[in-house]
Amino acid sequence: MIIVTGASRGLGKAICERLIAKGTQVLGLSRSCSPSAYPIVGCDVTSYENIKAIAADLRKKGVVVEALINAAGIASMNLAVTTPPDVARKIIETNLLGTIFSCQSFSPIMMRKKSGCIINFSTIAVALGLKGEAIYVASKAGVEGFSRAFAREMADFGIRVNCIAPGPIDTDLLKGVTKQQIHKITEQQIFQKQFEPDAICDLVEMLLDSKSQSITGQVIHVGGV
Repeated sequence: MIIVTGASRGLGKAICERLIAKGTQVLGLSRSCSPSAYPIVGCDVTSYENIKAIAADLRKKGVVVEALINAAGIASMNLAVTTPPDVARKIIETNLLGTIFSCQSFSPIMMRKKSGCIINFSTIAVALGLKGEAIYVASKAGVEGFSRAFAREMADFGIRVNCIAPGPIDTDLLKGVTKQQIHKITEQQIFQKQFEPDAICDLVEMLLDSKSQSITGQVIHVGGV
């Protein structure tokens, strides 16, 4: 089974649909549980107790978790000095702590069988240091640093940990972002264009494949920097 957070929309939903189409067993985690072709469990990734309880239930049922994909995330394009404290806290808790809590909860299941794959999500905005996204960048920079260090901690257990850092992707996350703002970001990438979710799904499939067994501790920028 593959666990996917943020499974009800955006990249999480696209990844789940791709995996299901390939015949992979998926369990989605999301705050909203809308009808879908795959099971979704209600989960707030900012709650360690919530995630831990789901992981404990899977262990109790003897479910084999092969991979964890942390796609849950939120963004807010505001100057740091004008970002309300509650918004800053929510971004950090969802993007960084949500990723950490999920890894803490589900990696022990993979550790028991000495194999597994964890894919976390960052953003190209970290490498570019984008103006107006300082809090979002801070949360995702934390995800990158955590992923690199966690990859070393998991290496002895045969678990690979990598991070995907996309440029602007056509999902709900970009609602409210103007075409002009998107263009200002993409023009700083090597490939100066906006990518579709399929491009991310292709990369996820590659990292999940056994042919990528030597790849760990990496941050892969979609679009190039």
